[in-house]
Amino acid sequence: MTFDLTLVAGPEPLAQHGIGVVAPFDFALDRELWRWTPDDVSLFMTRLPYVPVPVTVEMASALSDHSSVRRATRDVLAPEPLAVAYACASGSFIHGKTGELALRQTMLTAGAPTAATTSGSLIESLALLDISRIAVVTPYIEAVTDRLLSYLGEYAIDVVSSVGMGLLSHIWKVGYGEIVSAVSSVDRPEAEAVFISCTNVLTYDIIAPLEQMIGKPVLTANQVTMCSALRAMGRSAVGPGQSLIQLTQMPQPTAT
Repeated sequence: MTFDLTLVAGPEPLAQHGIGVVAPFDFALDRELWRWTPDDVSLFMTRLPYVPVPVTVEMASALSDHSSVRRATRDVLAPEPLAVAYACASGSFIHGKTGELALRQTMLTAGAPTAATTSGSLIESLALLDISRIAVVTPYIEAVTDRLLSYLGEYAIDVVSSVGMGLLSHIWKVGYGEIVSAVSSVDRPEAEAVFISCTNVLTYDIIAPLEQMIGKPVLTANQVTMCSALRAMGRSAVGPGQSLIQLTQMPQPTAT
């Protein structure tokens, strides 16, 4: 007896290209990252070791430990991703510009074909949009927010206003309404864009509506991370109505 495989299996699935994602132990938004991802790109997730402290400078420092990042990068290389992204804002800005560059180099030395960090991706995105004055929203306590502002200052990014929510845990539970209120309170006419920090903050659905509301780009931690990682492999993110994606769109490969 013979079988017609086309009746059983249907057409072959799209060939997949991967992005390795190194995330904090408490990252809860895997599905959000996938929403920026084209159908022929898969995410290979791995998490950094658990750190038994609240979301403070100490936690961010622990998440940027080079030995842990090196190990996680090597672990995620098994399925052969074309790029590796370190998906943590605070862990990538906590030690300033030098720390972010060293973190990226650690990933490359561990074997990543290309490497992106959330904070490095933010700087890259601002440069692509030719933006140097922003307002900032974070879920962090003041000490962590201050480290972000210092990091941005090293790149001559002028933060015209900022607000931190003062959270020490469960950041992924912040709702869209809280983010919209924070953006409304922090936006200033002189700000050319608003940045919402932390990869554990949900933002995908509200970026485009917020941009319409305030009339300027809204950048978020997960958005810039995914855009940079995809750009490194010659692809564009999926985000209808999002300025960063519309203004940096790349030609997509055609089916053969």
